[in-house]
Amino acid sequence: MSHISLSTTDGIATLVLANAAKLNAIDLTMWWQLAAHMASIGRDGEIRCIVIRGAGDEAFAAGGDLEEFVAGRATLDQALHYHAQVAAALNAIADCPHPTVAMIHGACIGGGLEIAGVCDLRVCGESARFGAPINKLGFSMYPGEMEGLLKLAGAAVMKEILLEGRILTAAEAYEKGLVTRVVPDAQVEDEAYATARRIAAGAPLVAAWHKQWIRRLQNGKPLNDEEKAASFAFLDTEDYKEGLAAFLAKRKPLFKGR
Repeated sequence: MSHISLSTTDGIATLVLANAAKLNAIDLTMWWQLAAHMASIGRDGEIRCIVIRGAGDEAFAAGGDLEEFVAGRATLDQALHYHAQVAAALNAIADCPHPTVAMIHGACIGGGLEIAGVCDLRVCGESARFGAPINKLGFSMYPGEMEGLLKLAGAAVMKEILLEGRILTAAEAYEKGLVTRVVPDAQVEDEAYATARRIAAGAPLVAAWHKQWIRRLQNGKPLNDEEKAASFAFLDTEDYKEGLAAFLAKRKPLFKGR
């Protein structure tokens, strides 16, 4: 049965995309579960980082579940409902205050690429492959799903992916800015969780602020005086005092997210 499982260890949450019979293809129930899990995790102050991965090592996710499209996406109303849920899940990942890491084995196609694209970092194996060959299926990518990939890789890369429908190797994906890091297949899990632990060791409020300000600066408008002042909100936090004290005492800081 398709599902998305959630587990947490030492402040690192793991979401597993599981649909064993279909290379972890995402069905509507899974999109709904993904949005719900992300909303719940986003409210959990104990979480420091989220790793999203596919079950097994053959695929992160091989797109959407196409069998659903025949009956569940056949009319305009159905299509709007279906893709509104997909967009809600992707937005929940993009808007989450906690950093997200996509751990990618194998196929990262279509909806899988959309999920990875809205994560903050993407670690993949050398044999991973990426693309969205939906031009061969006769339908286009919903604009609400295209947005995250467009911000990540830019218009030229998106045109290459969507117009050619070609599957990219891990090396090509790295060259085009689609992935953060490529490692040998056997090291993907270790590197993804090492990345998550490095993030988790930092001050969580700072991680959330960095995500917030990066997004804000991307709109191209200069910061106003109120925003400039707000960027120093860390001065009133316990974690700021702890970080300085730990540095001066040459000890490891103990951040509490306050």
